[in-house]
Amino acid sequence: MLALGSRRYGLAAVVLILAGACTHASPGPETPRWVDLTHPFDETTIYWPTSKPFALSTVHKGPAGGGYWYEANNFEAAEHGGTHIDAPVHFAKDRWAVDAIPLDRLIAPGIRVDVSGRVQDNADYLISRADFIEWEARHGRIEAGSIVLVRTGWEARWPDKKRYLGTDTTGDTANLHFPGFHEDAARFLTQERNVAAVGLDTASLDFGQSTEFKAHRVFGAANVPGFENLTQLGTLPVRGFRVIALPMKIGGGSGAPLRIIAEIP
Repeated sequence: MLALGSRRYGLAAVVLILAGACTHASPGPETPRWVDLTHPFDETTIYWPTSKPFALSTVHKGPAGGGYWYEANNFEAAEHGGTHIDAPVHFAKDRWAVDAIPLDRLIAPGIRVDVSGRVQDNADYLISRADFIEWEARHGRIEAGSIVLVRTGWEARWPDKKRYLGTDTTGDTANLHFPGFHEDAARFLTQERNVAAVGLDTASLDFGQSTEFKAHRVFGAANVPGFENLTQLGTLPVRGFRVIALPMKIGGGSGAPLRIIAEIP
């Protein structure tokens, strides 16, 4: 304990002590790292074989009448293609459309589950309940309200449509091959863990050969949105980050283009 001595020096000493405390105060929070999990939308963007692809047409590009530069375009595309959101209503009657999804389902703590080592020799891999139980054994319980992102490594095939989808023929849905969620995994995440949303780096929540779309139906019935065709999931930690997934707010939409990013403290 510091003896301040006479009153003459006491006040000065107190001021110096307080100044030193301020000088050595803990610094503020560091600037977060941002990761863009979105593929660009352009002529290479992959869409479902039966969907209208993305198209950008120029309205004007060049000097305007007043001598200044001016650019404007029109775009058109299906709701479901590229990095996009599946609203619950996509496969569940009377569930949320895109514009009705609460923001706390789109902005929430994220976790990343990596199954890439299991899918390279099995394009029809079903992401299972066991995959999540195994992840929890190493990293802790998946908390309610989390956004669960699954990395399969399929993003490395983008934008090669044949390698990514299994077919590059317009209208061909019989030869689709890529991983997706098993129905049991969807039930585990919705009923046992009450997650806010799910996403992955393939073209669908269901695996390519699905004809009943059971994962979509389970997620939709539980009002859980799905994010498809994500990228850069391999750069994320297993947890401790925040997902910000903001789709185009299409009134009554079953899906929409999505800009999704991760905020890593």
